[in-house]
Amino acid sequence: MFDTRPKVQVHIAQTNESYPCALDESLLKGMMRLGRKGIPVGCVNGGCGVCKIRIIEGSTTLLGPVSRAHVTQEEQDKGYTLACRVAPGCAVKLEVAGKFEKPFSRGFGQSNPIST
Repeated sequence: MFDTRPKVQVHIAQTNESYPCALDESLLKGMMRLGRKGIPVGCVNGGCGVCKIRIIEGSTTLLGPVSRAHVTQEEQDKGYTLACRVAPGCAVKLEVAGKFEKPFSRGFGQSNPIST
């Protein structure tokens, strides 16, 4: 079954990749649906802030609240948001601002004694 929802192009500045995203789905889910990478994926529900982006061109529609713990009002005024909480309003160009850090990527397994 084909997805016939109207879609617009989303362009990720850092990777120069584009993908179609439905007007009623989050920028993050649109990317994930196509198996694409570019925007870091965390909890996909606004709780972790990993998918933080800045809208460079275009506009978005809120799908739910954006936590002030991850995007301050000042940042939001500058175009920052969470990719899991917004849908495209038209074609969008974005840059990734969030960084995914694996909890065990550094220091795990090294002999760093814990002081007590």
